[in-house]
Amino acid sequence: MTTPPCIAFSLIIPIYRSASIIERLITRLEALDFAQPWQVIFVDDGSPDQSYTLLMHRLGSSPLAALVVRHTRNFGEHQAVLTGYRHAEGEYFINIDDDLQNPPEEALRLLEYANTNELDVVYGNYIVKKHNLFRNAGSGFANLTARLLLDLPDSYYLSSFRCVSRLIGKKVAENCSPYVYIDGLLSQSTNLISSLDVRHDPRDDGTSGYNLRRLIRLWLVILTSFSLMPLRFATLVGLGAAALGGLSILYILVRAAFGAVEVVGWPSVISAILFFGGIQCLLLGVMGEYIGRVYLTVYGKPQAHIRSVEWCGNLALPLNRQPSRSTEA
Repeated sequence: MTTPPCIAFSLIIPIYRSASIIERLITRLEALDFAQPWQVIFVDDGSPDQSYTLLMHRLGSSPLAALVVRHTRNFGEHQAVLTGYRHAEGEYFINIDDDLQNPPEEALRLLEYANTNELDVVYGNYIVKKHNLFRNAGSGFANLTARLLLDLPDSYYLSSFRCVSRLIGKKVAENCSPYVYIDGLLSQSTNLISSLDVRHDPRDDGTSGYNLRRLIRLWLVILTSFSLMPLRFATLVGLGAAALGGLSILYILVRAAFGAVEVVGWPSVISAILFFGGIQCLLLGVMGEYIGRVYLTVYGKPQAHIRSVEWCGNLALPLNRQPSRSTEA
């Protein structure tokens, strides 16, 4: 019996509004020089343009060993990457963006570094970032929050350009929460994590899909899904407010004992009401965020649903292990 070839790595690429760059992306992938069998997994995350049609047409004449997984709608980048992990057959999973800012050639360097040093996770640390100012500021704030909550070294830039071992990738892919932050899941699964300086190219076409709303949603997932720090902070704020109120009462009682009580004006009263009312609303909001996420998770809000899974290109290489989930994630 012939032993099927081992797949060295799976390149996972979420696709969203990528119609204008599909041709260049696949051409770059076809030019990769790697001796062992490897595969590429495209995850169409409900792209509203012609990305899927153009991708399937281009792969029809491509030598790539490719798998195209199609979501029923847009669920988000992290959900798309987890879908890719579930279908990946390589010994390492490497995910890159579809805009070619992560050079496919640099993926081979991540793979070699992870393999040589026996690491579970290697992040691409951009030497010079080519994102715009807004994206850099938003990503920097999200990374700062993640490092504080996940207890990661300051030297790690948690980029979406990462190489993950099959062992950890499959463990992470077992997560079915609708609120996904892959770097949080990885940090909880292993401490064999490092980074490697890589090139970051200017965006070939279009604009980043990360607007202010998406960045805030990502920040909230980091804040509430992997730590109880916001609840502990709310407790400290409540204790501080209670202590401040107690000191105020003590101050008034002492002044009353010496007959020095004065009738204060309404501005001070209104200010106090607004201050403490604002704190109460903040604490209720924090608790509500946690309760809401628990409710939606128990209710069964989906992480992602899959419309179709299709093999394209060179089908001989990746069929040694069948995907574990082919219809739903």
